[in-house]
Amino acid sequence: MMNAVKFRAVAAVVTVIALAGCQSMGEPQRRDRPVGPSAMQTGFEGEWVSTDGVAMSRFTAGRFETLATDTGNKLAEGNYSQIDASTVSISVTSLIRQTTTQVNCAMVSQTQLNCTGSTGQQFSLIRRGAAA
Repeated sequence: MMNAVKFRAVAAVVTVIALAGCQSMGEPQRRDRPVGPSAMQTGFEGEWVSTDGVAMSRFTAGRFETLATDTGNKLAEGNYSQIDASTVSISVTSLIRQTTTQVNCAMVSQTQLNCTGSTGQQFSLIRRGAAA
């Protein structure tokens, strides 16, 4: 049972990385644009939470990491790249299993990513701090 929970957490991290890739490959950031939470509510950059609340994934400038929400321990890390305006590809390394997998994520809205791993597993990520 614990392996299934950890697997979901790793999957969530991969998705977050994919989203961040889309943002980093998008419009270049301008220095006169405000920086902060409100400035990062578009694209893949930022923090995304698994739908079960077990893991939080962070996408930043082509790199990602996934953390357990209960302990803050890093579960996975890797790189992401944008495939097109709404799709990212993530190479995720599980720090628990010591394996690397490929995940593709599609941004179906500004607050949700739907992801599919190379072995067919599917999961969704929700943007952290999305307006309630």
